[in-house]
Amino acid sequence: MSMKSASLSDSGFTTSAPPQSNVRWFVCFLLFLATTINYMDRSALALVEPLLHLPFMGWVPGLAPEFQTVYHLNYAHIVECFMVAYGVGFLIAGRVIDKLGTKTGYAIAILIWGCASISHSIVGTVIGFCVARIFLGLGESGNFPAAIKATTEWFPSEERAFATGLFNSGSNAAFFVAPILIAAVTSKWGWHAAFITTGSMGLIWCVIWLIFPYNKLRRGSTQTQADLAPVTEGRPIYSVLLSHRGFWAFFIGKGLTDPIWWFYLFYLPMFLHDNYGLNLEQAKYPLIIIYTAATVGSVGGGWLSGFLMNRGHTVNFGRKTAMLVCALCVTPIMLVPHMHTLFPNNAWPAIALFCLATAAHQGWSANIFSTPTDMFPSTSVSTVVGLGGAAGAAGGAVFTWIVSHLFAPHPLIIFALAGFAYVVALAIFQVLVPRLGATRTA
Repeated sequence: MSMKSASLSDSGFTTSAPPQSNVRWFVCFLLFLATTINYMDRSALALVEPLLHLPFMGWVPGLAPEFQTVYHLNYAHIVECFMVAYGVGFLIAGRVIDKLGTKTGYAIAILIWGCASISHSIVGTVIGFCVARIFLGLGESGNFPAAIKATTEWFPSEERAFATGLFNSGSNAAFFVAPILIAAVTSKWGWHAAFITTGSMGLIWCVIWLIFPYNKLRRGSTQTQADLAPVTEGRPIYSVLLSHRGFWAFFIGKGLTDPIWWFYLFYLPMFLHDNYGLNLEQAKYPLIIIYTAATVGSVGGGWLSGFLMNRGHTVNFGRKTAMLVCALCVTPIMLVPHMHTLFPNNAWPAIALFCLATAAHQGWSANIFSTPTDMFPSTSVSTVVGLGGAAGAAGGAVFTWIVSHLFAPHPLIIFALAGFAYVVALAIFQVLVPRLGATRTA
């Protein structure tokens, strides 16, 4: 089937507000908590790593001493294990959640990552931490596919980006909560308690989620994988998605812009140190301000598209206008390399540009995450989001390699790529999907 003829039915897609209007905000609050816990679990290792003193060398298990070979593993390898598993998990998690439904799929995901987080407390070798991080990555990859699917099932089109911005702000909230909580429990009970604490929070959330009558109260009737049969006409769902222009618009958009966010996360502390001599303690307040701005952008960007729709504009105009505003607000990040020359002893002009860029990214993220809900039925939303997440993870790996191997001595090129990525992504999105929300056909 060609791209032009590929289509998915409107099964599960509505734009009317649910009758139980207040319940959907409680669901959004649960999604916010899950996302906060998700990022706390992944950050716990980085916060306690100085206390672990992990060996840089060890022995291959299971071999006789005379056949032992030395392997070299360190903290970077542990991080890589998580990132690879997280990216691979996206390829699986979305489809599983679409098959099982949001309630069951989300519960399984957080059960896996909660237990994986707790398992960190019982290992003491690099190999052990690598295994624990792999399972953590696989479980955590289910968070966004399930959460976006939930917004599809509970929120009308004009509220979905706002709801996404709200729950996605949990990723920034974790930045404030995790250091305080983990420092407190670690100082009293040791580093093992950090993993037990964050992992247990996930298991508690899972119990609340299972008790909550999600399927009984949600808008419309509960949908199962059987609903996809008439949609795909007996063909595999992937063959439908891969021939759908909307899928490629989302896939490419995530692949181009997610890496920029990861670049900010990893590069900011180094940038403040190398250019302005700020150590981690001194950089604490600038980082807090930057993450606060990102939270504001997440909520504000999602609110903007809904505001435009509620004023009579179409889904296409509201969503893309908000994405355009965010894309344009990122472009000043290209000026960052000049800030050290213009203001050699003042980091705040550069910090202001990072605030604008991270806020704009989160606003962009709230809206692009909502576009699959404008194009696909709820029975395939998680699959689309999962594949898009995998594209973002792969793009992050490629961009990191490009930065470290090709353009490391050329910050002007790096920040030019970061500044133009969103504009390019939106232009490609517009070419592939010129009338978002007007129909469900490509």
